[in-house]
Amino acid sequence: MHTDLVAALDIGGTKIAGALVDGHGRIQARAQRATPAQEDGETVMRAVDAVLAELTASPLWGRATAVGIGSAGPVDASTGTVSPVNVPGWRDFPLVPRVGAAAGGLPVELIGDGVAITAAEHWQGAARGHDNALCMVVSTGVGGGLVLNGALHPGPTGNAGHIGHISVDLDGDPCPCGARGCVERLASGPNIARRALADGWRPGPDGDTSAAAVADAARLGDPVAVASFERAAQALAAGIAATATLVEIDIAVVGGGVAKAGEVLFGPLRKALTDYATLSFVRRLTVVPALMGTDAGLVGAAAAALTRTAGVTAAGV
Repeated sequence: MHTDLVAALDIGGTKIAGALVDGHGRIQARAQRATPAQEDGETVMRAVDAVLAELTASPLWGRATAVGIGSAGPVDASTGTVSPVNVPGWRDFPLVPRVGAAAGGLPVELIGDGVAITAAEHWQGAARGHDNALCMVVSTGVGGGLVLNGALHPGPTGNAGHIGHISVDLDGDPCPCGARGCVERLASGPNIARRALADGWRPGPDGDTSAAAVADAARLGDPVAVASFERAAQALAAGIAATATLVEIDIAVVGGGVAKAGEVLFGPLRKALTDYATLSFVRRLTVVPALMGTDAGLVGAAAAALTRTAGVTAAGV
């Protein structure tokens, strides 16, 4: 991968992060704004413009050759539009042309945020050296992406590997996506906390009702907190095993805020996986924590842009 700089955007329901990234995946400049997720589409776009304006003001901007975007989805790379479930003001929003105009006409590469994280983990993280992998982010939502035969596999629209909206409970709760019993509805941070509260868990004196607080309680042996994480782990295991059975991945990498729970999540996840990954060709499937941290989305978006400008296949990422 060559050493030109690219701009990268990581767009989610909580924050819009931007960076200038070199060909070794090192961040040389960064900017960030909160996502006004419940506002109208133009208000959200103004936050994106503010991040880009800060990047374009950098003395390094002149070396940027492209812009990579990893966005909450669904995205449609074929049309350059995005419709994030958690940003209702953006429905078929023309993000690629708008970013291209704000970036002075640079080429723009759009992928889903789960695919971006996958690109980062395959390039420099826990999936490096693996030709067939699923990488996931388990946070406010649940997303993912695939590496198949050594290459990033975003699919025609940039959404392949979006494991969060595989249904693992046919009679489960309705999901905002319109389906029922999705992995995200059971395993995302807010839903882990929701289930714990519904089953009788009560927060401490600080009133923290986040999944991180539930994880703290689980470490101390609170049975309701433990059960909420075990249910989330079961949903993740079912989705991971289904993916492995379909496309023969050999590793699943799990990152995001919920993964910070550590063994509170990974212990029951590995145990549940033995109940779902039962066929001979998926029994050796391993599950490991992600390594790239909070900058994974930016590094992965940069990888997509660098791949495009280098004119090489995603196998070089």
